[in-house]
Amino acid sequence: MVQAIIIVLVFLLIVALMISKKLPTMLALPILAIAIALIAGIPLSEVDEKGVDTGILSNVIEGGTTRLASSYIAVIFGAWLGAIMMNTGITKRTVKLAAELGGDRPLIVTILLMIATSILFTTVGGLGATIMIGSIVLPIMTSVGVSGLTAVSLFLFSMGMGLTLNVANWNFYLSVLGVDKDTVQNFSLILLGLTAAMSIIFLVVEYKRNGFASAWSQGKNSIDDDDSRDQKVPTISLITPLIPIIIVIAFDWPIVPSFIVAILYSLICTQRKVRSFVNTLTKTAYEGISNVAPVILLMMGIGMLLNAVMHPTVSEIMAPLLEKVIPTGIIGYILFFSLLSPLALYRGPLNMWGLGSGIGSLIISLNILPAPAVMGALLSTERVQAIADPTNTHNVWLANFAGVDVNQVMKKVLPYVWVLSAIGIIIASIMFL
Repeated sequence: MVQAIIIVLVFLLIVALMISKKLPTMLALPILAIAIALIAGIPLSEVDEKGVDTGILSNVIEGGTTRLASSYIAVIFGAWLGAIMMNTGITKRTVKLAAELGGDRPLIVTILLMIATSILFTTVGGLGATIMIGSIVLPIMTSVGVSGLTAVSLFLFSMGMGLTLNVANWNFYLSVLGVDKDTVQNFSLILLGLTAAMSIIFLVVEYKRNGFASAWSQGKNSIDDDDSRDQKVPTISLITPLIPIIIVIAFDWPIVPSFIVAILYSLICTQRKVRSFVNTLTKTAYEGISNVAPVILLMMGIGMLLNAVMHPTVSEIMAPLLEKVIPTGIIGYILFFSLLSPLALYRGPLNMWGLGSGIGSLIISLNILPAPAVMGALLSTERVQAIADPTNTHNVWLANFAGVDVNQVMKKVLPYVWVLSAIGIIIASIMFL
């Protein structure tokens, strides 16, 4: 129990360093993984009865960096497709088409922009994509009378909707928590509906509170000014971001082949010459990998943390403590995860892209809760992280671009995403417990 308490204290120290921005998550996770292994007394090298080296060097560090290899690949192919969409003009044309369809009706323009943004983020991701899409969407929203703070919040809700159907993200949950694709897919569709409903509620509340004074006549030129420089893409190419989702859901294909089909489709639609086809394919491959390099490094740290906390020695140390803390009944499950949902902020213990990946895996390995229940809880609390977390680079950029404080954005959306997360957890308890 003494070792367990020391591990928890180190855990809290790392959290504090991340919240205070004194230690980036990319470094915090590997440091935490190695610290946990050392506190548990795992040697640098040890061979088990099966002849496998389960020591820190081979298992935690070496094995951890490759543990989520399938997720890295899915992220890379998703980023490759996203880079193609941005380079060929598919992304830009999708946003502008939504604005054009709305005409001079501010509320309709805003709703269509949200739909377009959601569709795009089912495929694209990363700060580069946020900058590309946000620099088009936010000015259009503000031109029709939406305040900067509300525009950023609506963009984040739309982004959150898209991310629920981002199949590369699904693969991450499959790799970390060991649940099957259908379970993640079905619950993600439920969360999509909940997020869409909460987005509409937020939009209606803001519209009734502030109204969207139609400044469309003054701002419309911001859409049309550079049309002459736009790449002309056929309308049929605009379904590109939906292709991987349709193939995965309708035909049950693996994720990477689905992305490959979408990549080829987008290039066939937009590139008329073989040379242009090949050049774009090559160029965007490099761009896609560079765009997600920070994510890949973060996932390597997550893999190291997973291998550390799931080591038999660590599991044995932490089991008594977690069994006392984590509730197993439906009511306890709902109250525990719902009330603590904000712990998904700042890469906290309920954040799968931070410390939550290790805790979730440990809960599953100790059979405290079934894997689908852990997935449902963490995918629900992920709503808080994806939309409200002020440490997200996309939140910071969007807030700065709109001239508002990123913490204002968090305060604005947190009540909504907290309720959204709680509803998801209630549904997860019904489905998986």
